[in-house]
Amino acid sequence: MKPALGLTAASGAVVLGWSLSREPGSPQFFAATGATAAIWIAGGLTRPPETKGPVLAPVATGLGAFAVFRAGVALARRVPPLRRALRGVLGYATAGNRGAVLLTTLANGVGEEVFFRGAVQQAVGPAGSTALYVLVTAATRNPALVAASAVMGALFAWQRHVSGGVRAPLLTHLVWSALMVWRLPTLVPGEPDP
Repeated sequence: MKPALGLTAASGAVVLGWSLSREPGSPQFFAATGATAAIWIAGGLTRPPETKGPVLAPVATGLGAFAVFRAGVALARRVPPLRRALRGVLGYATAGNRGAVLLTTLANGVGEEVFFRGAVQQAVGPAGSTALYVLVTAATRNPALVAASAVMGALFAWQRHVSGGVRAPLLTHLVWSALMVWRLPTLVPGEPDP
């Protein structure tokens, strides 16, 4: 992997980890998540990605992925450590301006696909891009996000490999992320653990 990609990954990991240590809904949180998206996009454009690929199947895949995660969350919320991890990340989805949350979520989805499935996957292949995606997500110190990055990173990398471009994983990522931010918080209520 080229040094520029490694520097982007390291910088993005630091800012991503810092963003999820800020107060949910705070100006610092939104600034950090915006900066994270900008880092991914700038790093990804060092090797402009192919944008070819299907449209309808990736949208349907995003809907299906959300359905799978919804079912998984229904089970995970019954396990106290998993429930705490879910609440930790979903607290960011419900705090502050919901439009700003959705905007930064979608911007990061675009940035992640341009960088990880664009430039990184061109350099190190699907397995390498997935491994780096999971490693960078570990900077959040949230097991729910790390698990999601492993599952979805593998799916996105496969879509990129099969379609030959970033359009398919990008569309899937955007649909899945929008639904996760919009619908998932209602499934993990914020009551204290027993």
